[in-house]
Amino acid sequence: MEEQLKRINKYLSEVGFCSRREADKLIEAGRVTINGVIPEMGTKISTSDIIEVDGKPIIDSKEPFVYLAFNKPIGIVCTTDTNVEKDNIIDFIKYPKRIFPIGRLDKPSEGLILLTDDGDIVNKILRASNNHEKEYIVKVDKPISQTFVERMSGGIPILDRVTKKCKVEKLSTYEFRIILTQGLNRQIRRMCEYLNYEVETLKRVRIMNIKLDMPVGEYRELSTEELKDLNALIQDSTKTFKASNPKQQHRKN
Repeated sequence: MEEQLKRINKYLSEVGFCSRREADKLIEAGRVTINGVIPEMGTKISTSDIIEVDGKPIIDSKEPFVYLAFNKPIGIVCTTDTNVEKDNIIDFIKYPKRIFPIGRLDKPSEGLILLTDDGDIVNKILRASNNHEKEYIVKVDKPISQTFVERMSGGIPILDRVTKKCKVEKLSTYEFRIILTQGLNRQIRRMCEYLNYEVETLKRVRIMNIKLDMPVGEYRELSTEELKDLNALIQDSTKTFKASNPKQQHRKN
């Protein structure tokens, strides 16, 4: 039987080294080699090939995947490149295994972000076409009007497009709740700016079925029930989720 070849970016995500998007960046930067040779984007590999990143061999350990929920503090950057950004999420958490964030949360924003070493799940969660909800609590610099709520929920022209319709609810004079199904760059801040409002605080409190329930700077492993529900929400996933020590919480000093 002929061996099924696999794209190099897919391999790096499946073994938990990084997401496919991050793998493409590494390949483009010439930091990945196959049998000592820098590959082109989209190159396929076999099980006999030797894959290295920055000269270090990548090995598929077959260990259970890690799924974390983290309450990101303001000032922490969602990047895995620890050489470039000193206030990065990886150095802050100091998890014993290599993990990477699913999506991003702006440096001046706080709240829920998921981290994993399961590269396959990343694209499934990030695809806007899957209508995966992300919920935020936002405080702005001026009193919130009904016009603001209606325009925010109906779609705002930013980044050469109009944002998808979304749910917006006024919570108080200066605070509102917004539920998005897309993740454009600085989307909420740009939407507010378009209506001449400035965001003062922005906190993400939910991603799909996962809710923010730990103090700032702490993380916990997703529970078996959370992973089961998450799996149901991304039905096109072929992953079998595994959780160890569910609800175990860790405090950052």
